[in-house]
Amino acid sequence: MTTTQTAQDVTPAAPAREVVGTPAADTPTPGPLGSRFTALLTTTGLANLGDGIVQMGAPLVALTLTRSPGQIALLSAAAWLPWLLLGLAGGVAIDRTDRRVAQVVALTARAALLGVGAWLALTDALSMPALVVLVLLYGVTEVFADLAQTSLVPDVVPRDRLQAANGRLIAVQQVTNTFVGGPVAGGLLALGTGWVFGLPAALAVVAVAVLLRGVPGRYKPERTAPSKPVDDVREGLRYVVHHPVLRPFVIGGGIMNMASTAYFAVFVLWVVGPGSRLEMRPEHFPLVTAVLAVGAVVGSLLTERLVARLPELGVMYACWLACVPLMLVPVLFPNVPALAAAMFLVGLTNTVGNTLSQSLRQRIVPRALLGRTTGAGRTIGFGLMPVGAVLGGVVAEHAGLPTVFVGATAVTALAIAYPMLTVRRGTVERAEAAAHAATPTAAA
Repeated sequence: MTTTQTAQDVTPAAPAREVVGTPAADTPTPGPLGSRFTALLTTTGLANLGDGIVQMGAPLVALTLTRSPGQIALLSAAAWLPWLLLGLAGGVAIDRTDRRVAQVVALTARAALLGVGAWLALTDALSMPALVVLVLLYGVTEVFADLAQTSLVPDVVPRDRLQAANGRLIAVQQVTNTFVGGPVAGGLLALGTGWVFGLPAALAVVAVAVLLRGVPGRYKPERTAPSKPVDDVREGLRYVVHHPVLRPFVIGGGIMNMASTAYFAVFVLWVVGPGSRLEMRPEHFPLVTAVLAVGAVVGSLLTERLVARLPELGVMYACWLACVPLMLVPVLFPNVPALAAAMFLVGLTNTVGNTLSQSLRQRIVPRALLGRTTGAGRTIGFGLMPVGAVLGGVVAEHAGLPTVFVGATAVTALAIAYPMLTVRRGTVERAEAAAHAATPTAAA
């Protein structure tokens, strides 16, 4: 139940006048997304099914080892720390290499890592420190796989279908992560801890095979002039810091992500196990959270229709604001029906908001800079998440879980105000025009 993890992501679609206004009556029928996108979508689904199993399974496995909020929160910190340490370097690597090859290498490394995790579980050698290291290294593979996948989308999808493509990708991610991956993780845990890591390893192998077969060709971005990696890092950071749209979104999104991670790093203790408010069994928790994916599917189907009738930024901001009261629902109404309803709405609003923000990034960033700027943005936006996880654990240890939840909600509300007060429709249109002029082939 992550509300703002990609709130700072923004990606290409139609020209701004088509995105933020009502389409003209003679708007042509959208073109097909194509077979390469279908293969990329399948790869994303397989990889994210593995993600869902690991992301849900690791905390449940940890509950068999400890009930310490600090140690449980350490798992979330380990999962997001690679973005702080490697986001910039990963973005540069993606812009300097074939993006399909980068994704293949990352997924292959993930399969090998999870194979080691399965072996540790089968031999009863899995401990809390080993689990934290496993999650940390898994996060490293996520950095490169995610950056490569995001940067590949504009290369395999027509420009006028980017919102549709990103909506489908986010919906598949939510469905496989939560609707399928969560319940599967609960079932696998009942069979044995080794299955929690072994099945995702196999899924990563299949994802690699689909990507290699279904997305042929080379996807290395053209570079206008040779440069040093350190110069690429500086260019990506400079572009984000000075950009009138990216800067507010990255800073506001980073703070929202920090608050969200503090919240959800200890949320499982509020819901699962003896002494929790809901006292839910570990294998039942994924079934309740699966409704988040149902909301995500609904949101993915609504996104194009909403922006055809309503202003793009207005829809995006409304979705972000909706997260504030939804975060308070489990605290004020600690029961299963209220939790399920809140998760459905979180899935819906999160998918709509993230689809629009991801599509916005691809529109306002030149193609050759997409890896670096995404890496720089996520270093800032995701880099605060391990800080939030540690803060959530510390505050929960000393002041209790409700203090964490209410405090994170208040910080989220304040963070949303920055982009809302600084980014307007005209700001986006000017940024898109500048990116289009800098990349004349992007519209082809």
